[in-house]
Amino acid sequence: MGLQSIPVNWGATSFERALPFPCDRYLLEAEATYFRAIDIRAPAHTLFQWLCQLRVAPYSYDMIDNWGHRSPRYLISELQNLEVGQRVMTIFRLVEFEADRHLTLVLTSPPAITLFGEIAISYLILPLDEQYCRLVAKLLLRFPQKRFGRLQRAFLPWGDLFMMRKQFLNIKHLAESHA
Repeated sequence: MGLQSIPVNWGATSFERALPFPCDRYLLEAEATYFRAIDIRAPAHTLFQWLCQLRVAPYSYDMIDNWGHRSPRYLISELQNLEVGQRVMTIFRLVEFEADRHLTLVLTSPPAITLFGEIAISYLILPLDEQYCRLVAKLLLRFPQKRFGRLQRAFLPWGDLFMMRKQFLNIKHLAESHA
């Protein structure tokens, strides 16, 4: 595996990368595809509850992407009531979900689209047994066409890996500690 492939795929198996993801329907002709995956020692239902928490916080580096506010370390029951169209992590909209299976988001904030381009992402839960599952994310991107496009092609893969790795590790820790 070369250095350039690291930010494109962090942890996903070839089987997982070949799966159809709901986000595939929301960004046709993507210019880039990234995968992130991690094992989680928690039931799918518990993990899904923590994915619902993304409605209010990114669970990554809070000083960078949550204006210094700490992502909640407890489940907020109201966040479990998902509806298509809800805002997620401030800049995304929930476009599709299946309880205990996946959340699919599309970037909708105009300033974020100008900076990052178009993005669709699915967080997919793959149960391994009653107590273990895999969290696999697929991101589809179409880079901005103007001044940010070249920069994003070079830096977004690494920046996204940096942020999503932290997000996945935080969600893993929280789901496992509540399993």
